[in-house]
Amino acid sequence: MLTEVYKEMLGAKSVIRDLAGRAAERGREIGYENVFDYSLGNPSVPVPDAINKSMIRMLTEMDSRSLHGYSPNPGIPEVRDAVASSLSKRFGIPYKREHIFMTSAAASALAHAFRIVTSPGDEIITFAPFFPEYRPYVNLSGAVLKCVSPDTESFQINFDEFESMINEKTMAVLINSPNNPSGVVYSEETVKKLSGMLSDAQKKYSHAIYIISDEPYREIVFDGKEAPCISKYYDNTIMCYSYSKSLSLPGERIGYMAVNPAAEGADILVDMAVQVSRGIGHNCPSSIMQRAIAENIDLTADLSVYEKNMNLIYDKLVSLGFTVVRPGGTFYIFPKALEEDSVAFCNKALKYDLVLVPGDSFMAPGYFRMAYCIDTEKVERSLPVIEKFVRSEY
Repeated sequence: MLTEVYKEMLGAKSVIRDLAGRAAERGREIGYENVFDYSLGNPSVPVPDAINKSMIRMLTEMDSRSLHGYSPNPGIPEVRDAVASSLSKRFGIPYKREHIFMTSAAASALAHAFRIVTSPGDEIITFAPFFPEYRPYVNLSGAVLKCVSPDTESFQINFDEFESMINEKTMAVLINSPNNPSGVVYSEETVKKLSGMLSDAQKKYSHAIYIISDEPYREIVFDGKEAPCISKYYDNTIMCYSYSKSLSLPGERIGYMAVNPAAEGADILVDMAVQVSRGIGHNCPSSIMQRAIAENIDLTADLSVYEKNMNLIYDKLVSLGFTVVRPGGTFYIFPKALEEDSVAFCNKALKYDLVLVPGDSFMAPGYFRMAYCIDTEKVERSLPVIEKFVRSEY
């Protein structure tokens, strides 16, 4: 008999992917350059040439078995060393090889992190708005995802509701900063307050509560700032990272899980993740990609285009009367729709070949997301179309 839980999910497919598909279909009709597709967070800047050169050299010079064979389950040792060394230098935290677990990007890192700190029925708390796939990621692990309502004034954390939600079943808190979909970066004040509340909760309930920090947008921060490193403020932190955005490598599926050396169980959590891999099959990420990352460990793509795009869109939205929190990073912006029903709002935008994502699936109805990881030239051409849409419909 077919499994009911996955059959039921067929009726709740990803809104983002559905809209991206509709945009592609419309593009075949009128030319994709004429569809202003703000649906999918697919990086638009080129991969750094150094990555391509590393891969070409390895393909022509390295032994085939070393390059294409299975890596050890936790990852190639020298790659784990390179990641640990980079994190240590950057954040002043003494990461070692034993704290690093190489993964097929951040989704795989999250899948392992959820399973090593929870048992079926335990709870993980997250904060709206959040990436919709968090629900299946957590709930299909056997844990239960609990959602704190958004603070729509700032998209920082709604601490009053969070405090009321923590209980003896809370084993982890899942955060994402810089945030998809809001683009907001959690302030140092927010991070300190969250850390203090969780430290108190650990004492109250006599067990560890982990922060699982989803950080694929860590390098995309605006105004010359850096996102606070959560691991510097809270010992029981598990960092989940992807090179998909920082190096424009989403299709290569490469990242890592990094356990804070001061965390409870830091000596065995990576070994536990290896055992998780035996159960879910997320093991041995691409050997060539691991090696390419290690050779270019502190490199990023030219991410400056995202800040330029953000400023263009933010200024236009504000001039048109939208309520919008200015993003501090990522390549997303999350304005309030011009009517209560954001699905209806986004459907009206489709008439103008503007593809926007309603905020309902991000647990923030009444808002919509724009993923501005597209060419700046196309952003500029979309601005009068956005204005026409607003003036015609509202």
